[in-house]
Amino acid sequence: MDFPREDFEVPPSAGPHDLLDASSDAAAVLSAEGVVIGWTRGAEALLGRPATEVVGRPAAGLLAMRADPARAAGVAARCRSGMGWSGLVPVRHRDGRTLDVDLRVSASFHIDGDECFLLSARERRPQWTVGQSVLDGFLTRSPIGMAVMDSELRYVWLNDTLERFGGVPREQRLGRRLCELLPGLQATTIEGLMRKVLTTREPVTDYEYLGWSWADPHRQRAYSTSFFPLVDADDSVTGVCYMVADVTERWNARQRLSMINEAGTRIGTTLDVLRTAQELADFAVPRFADFVIVDLLEPVLSTEGHGTWLTDAGPASTGPVMRRAALKTVRDGNPEVVAYIGDPVDFLPPAHGIDLLINGEPVLIPELDPEDPLWLSEQPERAAHIREFGLHSLIAVPMRARNTALGLTTFARSLNPVPFQPDDVLLAGELVARAAVCVDNARRYTREHTAAVTLQRSLLPQALTGGTALEVASSYLPADATDGVGGDWFDVIPLSGARVGLVVGDVVGHGLAAAASMGRLRTAVQTLADMDMPPDELLAHLDDLVLRLGDEESGSAVSQGSTATFVGATCLYAVYDPVTRRCAMARAGHPPPVVVAPDGRVWFAELPAGPPLGLGGMAFEATEIELAENSLFGLYTDGLIEGADQDVERGMAGLRSALASPDADLSTLCTATVQQLVPVPQPDDIALLLARTHALGADDVVSWDVPVDPAAVADVRARAVRQVVAWGYDELAMTTELIVSELVTNAIRYAEPPIRLRLLHDSRLTCEVADASSTAPRLRHARSTDEGGRGLYLVAQLAHRWGARYTGEGKIIWAELELPDRP
Repeated sequence: MDFPREDFEVPPSAGPHDLLDASSDAAAVLSAEGVVIGWTRGAEALLGRPATEVVGRPAAGLLAMRADPARAAGVAARCRSGMGWSGLVPVRHRDGRTLDVDLRVSASFHIDGDECFLLSARERRPQWTVGQSVLDGFLTRSPIGMAVMDSELRYVWLNDTLERFGGVPREQRLGRRLCELLPGLQATTIEGLMRKVLTTREPVTDYEYLGWSWADPHRQRAYSTSFFPLVDADDSVTGVCYMVADVTERWNARQRLSMINEAGTRIGTTLDVLRTAQELADFAVPRFADFVIVDLLEPVLSTEGHGTWLTDAGPASTGPVMRRAALKTVRDGNPEVVAYIGDPVDFLPPAHGIDLLINGEPVLIPELDPEDPLWLSEQPERAAHIREFGLHSLIAVPMRARNTALGLTTFARSLNPVPFQPDDVLLAGELVARAAVCVDNARRYTREHTAAVTLQRSLLPQALTGGTALEVASSYLPADATDGVGGDWFDVIPLSGARVGLVVGDVVGHGLAAAASMGRLRTAVQTLADMDMPPDELLAHLDDLVLRLGDEESGSAVSQGSTATFVGATCLYAVYDPVTRRCAMARAGHPPPVVVAPDGRVWFAELPAGPPLGLGGMAFEATEIELAENSLFGLYTDGLIEGADQDVERGMAGLRSALASPDADLSTLCTATVQQLVPVPQPDDIALLLARTHALGADDVVSWDVPVDPAAVADVRARAVRQVVAWGYDELAMTTELIVSELVTNAIRYAEPPIRLRLLHDSRLTCEVADASSTAPRLRHARSTDEGGRGLYLVAQLAHRWGARYTGEGKIIWAELELPDRP
């Protein structure tokens, strides 16, 4: 139908030869919302639709193609700028046929204050006649865009495909250059290639590039172009012919493959769950999405969890508990975000439930509608953010690896006007799958690493104390600072008679197995030291233990098809006596201890190296040296002195230099020494134990020779009581009297002379009775009718602890009493 002339008026700029000539074309008027408000008889004739079926309805319903909001917005923006638009558009006839029409859209104008657009269309007719050559028809209908340019690079001829690619009508192209028509299509570079062809006569094939055209001004497309010269009969170049194919799909596939390959190097660079999740978000923004969030199930983030909230019977009744692990947006300040990193989240895109995390497929929502009732009811806050920030397209991908549900990754677009397509879902799924494996690896590593570090810390001493005999400090540095697990160990062990045992060892290897072996050896050393074994005997027993452990692990490894066995260790054990200021020591393949005299003189103690533990059949030798009071005594592992260059002599010289200030604070000196000798991570574990010696004063040690006469017991007992009272411990007088009486009486009855009683006043009160016999004392439980046999039992009940140790002259029976607290 004809619409009244008063319903719209043609803009004053329209002339008699305007492209929008409604006298011969179908014409219609659209409102700014895309609704038809005017319909001509020409339009009715073209589409077979009367005005009553069209006016008042969206014009998009007339198209024989999928609606493209981004393209429509670009066309509208061009028309609002006053330039107008034209192009080839498929429309649907009332009888179901599809017609290709040349559509022209005017610059926008106003009717009664409302913005409108005038459209005119003409059915596309073939430009050739039946009589034209077959070649001409082939070139015109070819799916490859073709054009002929003259020597000035002006269009002389082009086919329909090229016209459709560029969105510029043929009549506007002819006689004009590419750079005048399509500035967004790398026109300058393409013309440079054509000039090269004109000059060299050499064709250029398969040149690929990206660009925009008026046919699709808001979407980048990829093209492959070839150029060759046109030569006439006299062999002169008259122009250039070029052919162009739209290879966007191929380009995108290649880009997706390239992106996936790059993701493999950019995601999972560390064994940290949160860092891996953030690498996924950082990689995808902005190259793929404008907004990415990664939500992980809470057990995945826990070092004690198993990475899934699923139970043996199915999903937990409380549903998934997730936390925000990573986020990334193209906007500063992350204004789109509802929850931040670390916050609990429960986001699942409506109308999907917990099954999405277990076995669901990726979710594609190409057009987000914030007014969707499901979003408004289930995710009202997110719906508001979708509306406010223009989030228009979404992909949600469950994150799973090794049959374990890990979480959900969500991709969204806002500033990028192109909605996600099905091919984008494949890319998103591949990115998330790769990241999921990395997250699962990090989760498993974190859990195992935490267990290993906990084991390591439980095996190493929590606090070191040398009593009044030694001031001690230590430093431990595993080969991998992030791992925290190694095979080096050290210990300070209180012994009887105010003595202190010092030990340092190095198990071959690193990691959890080395830490477990280290724990076994440390426990063995403590047990053997508690038996007051001298250093050489202790190492001999330790060597037997390592041999036995090696045999056990070899048999276990063979049965399990493994080759991992206990391969040995080195160790150094020293005992310092603050009464004599002498230090006895022996080593098993370990570096010698370093000694720093009070005057600053530094040397390494000379003692036989001994074989490493685990070889068997070889003896260990002990050496004894005297240490001046306030001497510095250092034990260490080889990692401290080997360094990156493996020059042990240089390392020992560096250690000598680092410890040349013996008066420095011991903890500070220990830390500074390690930092000086090992400024960068080393391939071996490092342990350093420093001890500053103190002597027990003459006033704190009293001894008496005891005659082999039962009548002497009373006199010795009285002397001991007087000494304890002199030290100020009257409350211990009776207990001391009883213990001295029993120990001395037993020595006179059963041992051999000489017999000697010694009292030590240290952190505890120690009573020692030495004799020349090697017979071990035995604790008996006397019957009620027995007249004797209760002596050692009585000593054990009264003393804090008691025991016996052997010396070169015989043995010593000792008992320790706790000193009462003083205000």
